[in-house]
Amino acid sequence: MTINFDKMTLKEMRDLQGKLDRAINSYEDRKRREAIAAVETMAREHGFSLNELTGGKTRRAGTVPPKYSNPADPTMTWTGRGRKPRWVQESLERGKSLDDLLI
Repeated sequence: MTINFDKMTLKEMRDLQGKLDRAINSYEDRKRREAIAAVETMAREHGFSLNELTGGKTRRAGTVPPKYSNPADPTMTWTGRGRKPRWVQESLERGKSLDDLLI
């Protein structure tokens, strides 16, 4: 396949780049799943699970429940992880503590 980049617009090249990135990611994901399946099959043939051999823990699916809420607007919540939301920072600057914002 030959592509003449000199005759392509910037938009066409960026579209092509996006398609290529998606294709590469899809290929890598597929190969990763195939490798995991092959290793799991081999582990089962020897009487083990992959977790037993790797000492891996199963991932928990889902989200972390919120730990703090904005007293002025209880719909605004924060899990306590990552960057503090503006309303948390403003509350702290006004002299409140994180304990005051606990749900």
